Amino acid sequence: MESQKVNIATLVDNSRLGLFQWTTFVLCGLCLIMDGFDVQAMGYVAPAVIKEFKIPGAEMGLVFSAALMGVLLGSFLFSMLSDRIGRRPVLIVAALYFAVLTLWTATASSAKELLVIRFIAGFGLGGIMPNAMALAGEYSPARIRVTVMMLVSNFFTVGAAIGGFIAAGLIPRYGWRSVFIFGGIVPLVISVLMIFLLPESLQFMVLRGKSKDKVLKWLRRINAPLPSGNVEFVTQEENRKGVPVVNLFREGRGLGTVMLWIINFMNLLNLYFLGSWLPTVVKDAGYTTAIAVLVGTAVQVGGSLGTIPNGWLIDRYGFRKVLTIVFGVATLSIAMIGQPSLPLSMLFFASFMAGWCVPGGQPGVNSLAALYYPTYLRSTGIGASLGFGRIGAIVGPVAAGALLGNGWAHRELFLAAAVPALISAVATYSLRWVMPEPAKTPLPSEVFVH
Repeated sequence: MESQKVNIATLVDNSRLGLFQWTTFVLCGLCLIMDGFDVQAMGYVAPAVIKEFKIPGAEMGLVFSAALMGVLLGSFLFSMLSDRIGRRPVLIVAALYFAVLTLWTATASSAKELLVIRFIAGFGLGGIMPNAMALAGEYSPARIRVTVMMLVSNFFTVGAAIGGFIAAGLIPRYGWRSVFIFGGIVPLVISVLMIFLLPESLQFMVLRGKSKDKVLKWLRRINAPLPSGNVEFVTQEENRKGVPVVNLFREGRGLGTVMLWIINFMNLLNLYFLGSWLPTVVKDAGYTTAIAVLVGTAVQVGGSLGTIPNGWLIDRYGFRKVLTIVFGVATLSIAMIGQPSLPLSMLFFASFMAGWCVPGGQPGVNSLAALYYPTYLRSTGIGASLGFGRIGAIVGPVAAGALLGNGWAHRELFLAAAVPALISAVATYSLRWVMPEPAKTPLPSEVFVH
């Protein structure tokens, strides 16, 4: 009897979201919460670390960037690995890895030791975002895929915001090391949950020729219209050979890839500059450590809340229009933060709006990358884009530390930081000539391919 060929992507597109898919999204989101918590934790503990180790600002900038250098390498390596062996094993191993390294961070006895540990820890952090985004997108029906990916990606910002409140509560009572103890124990629990509950991507398994039984194991868990009889699962995408990163520049994707890398570079430069230095700059302005941490937290709260309306607007008006406006507002907000004699209420407002647009705009950039690349390149595409962006994330804290060390005033520093946001706005607007707007609804296709 001849088997029916079933398009696996169309089955997912026609599914109704149920407990299984929501569990998958939540697990991916929990990974990103701890990813965001860990990456931003260094900024929150910086005033206490500087006081204990008696280190200058320029050296602290290197500590900020050490983890980001590891994340840069991990983003490329783990994303390419997951496009070879699968999203699930890479996510689980990466979560376990950074849990152990975060606990190790709490044992550092000098700035140099802290720098080395943070660099090594960054490798694991680099594998989280690309795979969580790819897996969430591949289990989402096309009609709400952008919304789901942006919500899941937003958990990173939520984790950074939660980190601010936790740091503000823990540091005065138990010291800065307690922040990393908390940040290491929680992902260990999440890793165990993923071992039992996290599925592998259906599209990936079909594309890689995994057994039909493995595909059916996960497919039965989603509310999709399953055919009866002898079935062969297929995908319309090809599984191209070659070096994954090189394939990002083939088949007309080269210029789009470059533009995504530029946008990520500029936005992550600002994201990590604000996350790393804002609490310290505010404290230097004469405020208490608690106020300084809460002003930094306002950035992350703005990002967490801003992602939801940003996603709704993108679904309605498209990526290019919305992200261009978002990064334009970011330019004005960042410039406002550094104005002298700014009232505390306006400082909170400017920080909140900068968060709405910088970390709140990043999930839109991540989602655009996920939709731009096919399954066999999806993790590599997201990871490489974020990886290149991590160079900006490294440059931002180090450059800010050097400029402050050279006597730059806060006003000058934040006016300079507004320039990358302006470049992001211009680059996003320029995408109209580089790539088509991703479809917000499923393309017409048949479930059964004869």
